Amino acid sequence: MADISKIGVVACGLMGHGIAQIAAQAGYEVVVREVSQEKLDGGIGMIEKQLARAVDKGRMEQGDAEAVRGRITPTLEYGDLAESDLVIEAVTEDLGLKLEMWGEIDKLVKPEAFFATNTSSLPVIDQAAATSRPEQFLGLHFFNPVQVMKLLEVIRAVTTSDEAFAVGMEFGARLGKLTVETRDKAGFIVNRLLVPFLLDGMRAYEEGVGSIEQIDAAMKAGANHPMGPFTLLDFVGLDTTKSIADIMFDEYRERRFAAPPTLRKMVAAGWHGKKTGRGFYDYSGEKPVAVDPGL
Repeated sequence: MADISKIGVVACGLMGHGIAQIAAQAGYEVVVREVSQEKLDGGIGMIEKQLARAVDKGRMEQGDAEAVRGRITPTLEYGDLAESDLVIEAVTEDLGLKLEMWGEIDKLVKPEAFFATNTSSLPVIDQAAATSRPEQFLGLHFFNPVQVMKLLEVIRAVTTSDEAFAVGMEFGARLGKLTVETRDKAGFIVNRLLVPFLLDGMRAYEEGVGSIEQIDAAMKAGANHPMGPFTLLDFVGLDTTKSIADIMFDEYRERRFAAPPTLRKMVAAGWHGKKTGRGFYDYSGEKPVAVDPGL
């Protein structure tokens, strides 16, 4: 099997910084690229904060944290990814942006390198086919927060070779993830099942089945979920959820994947959840308070 020692990560935001960090913790050399110095500094700052927290809590020695940071090279240049053995993209969930990015990288990265997308819902084949190496392309779907969530979905597109798939499985195992194989169907395993549940929670609220707090409390106590659907929606991001739902509805044309009116209107209003300070809960105070969207 191919020897993978250097990892390229495209984007250092919510997902990218986590992927870069855990890859460096697993001993890989990592180059992480961003579009601006501000975004790059923000992502590296998140990594340094996570490493400092691990040291403070006794989960990591200071010397080990410094070694992890030393294995991460931030850059603004695609060309610095050229010698990567595996390049993982974690850019915004927009197919056009991803295809544009791969068009640049495909020309620069050594021909024997493997490519992977961290897409949560887009078909992997659409990106693989846009490169000169579709047989070396696969999906590696990490979950947020990457440093904590155990699962890694390894997606085999119709063009993915056995070698490329084995690279993905071995990479996930070295990161300490639980790796599961899934077919290249929109939403894969987790989002195929989770997103309809979240959307149906909103429909239940729209139909007066229960309040935001009641539905969250019921699913925590009755189904043993760690958080209710509205808390989870705010954590994932309502804009992210809508994007995934739209992609899955376009693929399957089933009502269960269609974004409810409440979701569409809240996203239009800029109420995207915890990251914007307001979603189904208001995060401006000491504790989150459920708010009626008034829709």
